[in-house]
Amino acid sequence: MFKHLAKSEFMPSNKDAGILVLRVFTSLSLFLKHGVEKIFTFGEMSKVFSDPLHIGHAPSLVLAMLSDSICSLLILVGFGTRWACAYSFCVIAVAWGWRHNFLFFGAHGAGDHGELIVLYLAALLAVFVAGPGRYSVDAILCDD
Repeated sequence: MFKHLAKSEFMPSNKDAGILVLRVFTSLSLFLKHGVEKIFTFGEMSKVFSDPLHIGHAPSLVLAMLSDSICSLLILVGFGTRWACAYSFCVIAVAWGWRHNFLFFGAHGAGDHGELIVLYLAALLAVFVAGPGRYSVDAILCDD
């Protein structure tokens, strides 16, 4: 009985559906929280946004906005998924290192949402490695 429960044989297995759920929840969360924020507050943010590449505040914000808005929507529908994941992963990793100093627990209990950044990075890496799955625009376009 325990072996049956441990193997979860009572649940159907569909890896493509699992990838779809991971893609949708990760990208939708990224878009709704960070993408929309960057789109609608671009003017205010462009004056004070971090500039880790020393290209200016506004260009740095544009690079981050591409990740959090355009790439997150591409990941959502599964179009150019691996490229979008790679780009978003790099931008979020730079933000974690530059802006958040790789904090995981937060400075002095401040809760600097480092664990959320790590979850975004892990999900993007998982989708990058696994690919977009069968339920994606990439799969439809690459269908032979």
